[in-house]
Amino acid sequence: MFTKILIANRGEIAVRIAKTARALGVQTVAVYSDADADALHVRSCDEAVRLGPAPVADSYLRGDLIIAAARQTGAQAIHPGYGFLSENPNFVDEVEKSGLTFIGPSADAIRKMGLKDAAKALMEKAGVPVVPGYHGKNQDAGHLAKEAEQIGYPVLIKAVAGGGGKGMRLVERAADFAENLASAQAEARTAFGNADVLIEKYITSPRHIEVQVFGDGRKAVHLFERDCSLQRRHQKVIEEAPAPGMTEEVRAAMGAAAVRAAEAIGYAGAGTIEFIVDGADGLRTDGFWFMEMNTRLQVEHPVTEAITGVDLVAWQLHVAAGNPLPVAQEELEVNGHAFEARLYAEDVPAGFLPATGHLAHLAFPDDARIDTGVLTGSEISPWYDPMIAKITVHRSDRAAALRALHSALAQTQVAGLTTNLGFLQRLAAHEGFAAGKVDTGVIARDQEHLCASPDLTLATVGVAALTAHVKPQPHAGFALWDTPFQQVPLSHGGEDLDVWIRAQDAAHDVALGDQVMTFGHAADGWRATDGHIRQALRHGDQVTVFGLDPITFDIPDPLARGGTMAGGDDVQAPMPGLVQSVAVAPGASVSAGDRMIVLEAMKMEHVLRAPRDGIVAEVRVRAGDQVTAGAILVSLEPT
Repeated sequence: MFTKILIANRGEIAVRIAKTARALGVQTVAVYSDADADALHVRSCDEAVRLGPAPVADSYLRGDLIIAAARQTGAQAIHPGYGFLSENPNFVDEVEKSGLTFIGPSADAIRKMGLKDAAKALMEKAGVPVVPGYHGKNQDAGHLAKEAEQIGYPVLIKAVAGGGGKGMRLVERAADFAENLASAQAEARTAFGNADVLIEKYITSPRHIEVQVFGDGRKAVHLFERDCSLQRRHQKVIEEAPAPGMTEEVRAAMGAAAVRAAEAIGYAGAGTIEFIVDGADGLRTDGFWFMEMNTRLQVEHPVTEAITGVDLVAWQLHVAAGNPLPVAQEELEVNGHAFEARLYAEDVPAGFLPATGHLAHLAFPDDARIDTGVLTGSEISPWYDPMIAKITVHRSDRAAALRALHSALAQTQVAGLTTNLGFLQRLAAHEGFAAGKVDTGVIARDQEHLCASPDLTLATVGVAALTAHVKPQPHAGFALWDTPFQQVPLSHGGEDLDVWIRAQDAAHDVALGDQVMTFGHAADGWRATDGHIRQALRHGDQVTVFGLDPITFDIPDPLARGGTMAGGDDVQAPMPGLVQSVAVAPGASVSAGDRMIVLEAMKMEHVLRAPRDGIVAEVRVRAGDQVTAGAILVSLEPT
């Protein structure tokens, strides 16, 4: 076994790797960018080495600096985590040339599975079923359009390199193919340095089921399946293991296919074989097809660890040190059911736009596994993935595990920035999901309900007003003889709220419009007359009320003058980002919905479109400009 390893990653996966290494008595070295100098993963390791500025091209993608840091600190091996350099075969070559061990598969295995078209051809030879489609080298737009017609719409355009939903577009009719192809190629070029795509038949009732495999370079085993069908924008939201509705016959068929795939390339380490499954008529042995292999540890690996009792990172270190597989296939078994929910900093009603900001408060329940790379006081920056944490629960059966997930989400508290917590709670309570009726279209079909903005109830506003303006001691700041209501400043979404508070003996009345509700102090919050206890936290000039949808209110300075927001004449940056392209020029005529700016932020492409018909008056940015949230990028002539 190694005595010291370097973790070439950041965030929750670096913290998670360090935890297992510590348990095994292995010392760890962290690497960090300037934006991460005080990050949790740095504190979690025994040593830390600075790489460079915040952009990943100057820090976490600098393989030469990472290798130098490993040699400088005496590390014997490098664990890549996932993302960044984890599936870069050239980096693996350089690691091994320097005399270090790469904790993962060989460069040859990564290359064989790195391009989706070549991987599918290889899998066909190994007897693994693949999805019908075009995986050829001809990337001419006209040729690709003809191939799409032959396959039959709907089709998926997918980047041959990379993953995570980047460079992927669903096209349902021929008229939309050209625009989606150009967009997918541009995103793929930016994310992976390779604009090539493949075309696949889109399964209309698809389920995304993947199989965890593990090899030692000679033999491989599978650690059963995970269902990752709950997705938005092709990115996973809630994962579970085992897959609902799975039969022993189908599990055996999928597992055998996954092992064949791993052994066909002499795979060593943890990997995932992803299958697209036709869920229209239940799971069948002839109803699943190979999509791709992820030659690394997956974000959702905790659910597999929960149902098998296996520490996959410990296995990675064990095999990378030259040891054979720890167990045989027949020694592995499924125990219970597990769910993982991904908590992100993002604005769900605004289309899952990534959010940035300061974590004023972060708290999790004690009876769930929490994988996180941040703490109260941390910053969610625009430079990296906006994930806050993964929340994993494990119980004896699916129903019990789903109840535990809902409870864990309800007890999770985040203040200081916008998150998808309310969305996750609605999804966990979704009737179809509870019944095990899952496919990749669940979120899109029920988007109006799942992605709704939170309602402002009297109880929520009341708790916010009391938390903001009443001291913990009853009646502090209020005279007992001063029975009339007193107005308190509070606003939400830029609108002032007409809120009034009156102290009454051991309670407080809160009025909003013509509604009145009484609140009393409770040990852990405010108890309203509806019987519910609600918790809230004041942080600076804001207060967040926790519940199904955490809602944040502003406490305005009554002497401050409000500014004006840009109206329908302007296109603003919804978040900090890099201007990838500009499609308009001053004097151009545009129609509502026309593409104007393509903004790259949080590793995703965001198309900003014209808010109305009009003439472009001013373009304030050029391709390559870095912009801040709220910056006006394009202005139209006033109507």
